[in-house]
Amino acid sequence: MAFDDSDPPTDPRRLKEKKNPKGKEARQPRKVTPRYLENAALYYLQRYSSSAANLRRILTAKVWRSAQAHDTSPDEGAEIIEDIITRFLRSGLLDDRAYAEAKAVSFHRRGTSARGIQAKLAAKGVASEIIERALESLRIETPEPEHAAAIALARRRRFGPFRKTATTEREETEDGEAKKRRRMKELAAMARAGFSYELARLVIDATDLQTLEETLEQKNFS
Repeated sequence: MAFDDSDPPTDPRRLKEKKNPKGKEARQPRKVTPRYLENAALYYLQRYSSSAANLRRILTAKVWRSAQAHDTSPDEGAEIIEDIITRFLRSGLLDDRAYAEAKAVSFHRRGTSARGIQAKLAAKGVASEIIERALESLRIETPEPEHAAAIALARRRRFGPFRKTATTEREETEDGEAKKRRRMKELAAMARAGFSYELARLVIDATDLQTLEETLEQKNFS
């Protein structure tokens, strides 16, 4: 199953020489050819899901490494990359809309807000209109997706109603200032995930899931 990748450097010219665990320099990059780049693209797509823009960045990084190693022009690989991207889009190997919809669902399940999903997909080079369609599809499939995402994040991070019970030794001995600091840290984590302060506050201050869900039914944070 394909999974998401870490972003490569935005500027391939800043790529540093890789070293193996023993500190020796990695072997020299292969010289770029159409066959090499296409095989590299296919191998990448077998391992990871990707947008067209993200695959272009991956291949461009390979071209820059090769150009540095062999003293060739990176422009020689640019046309090859565009040809590969065009053919992959035409054949369906690349599909930004399907990619965006699948990633939106995956991010949402992990507790990412709509704003967070938008930022993550934009960072992968997905067009704004495709992102909006993916979010709209998510809203159709999941009523009140912001509520569900906030609860999912709280559950994963053990915030609010998912926090360890107050009978634990740590919380029994926790003073008012410690509780305040913990609350602020949890609110900050919710904010970084893209949730509004009001929604984050309701989740963090909730004592049980049922009451939280009943409260959220009366609210709208879309």
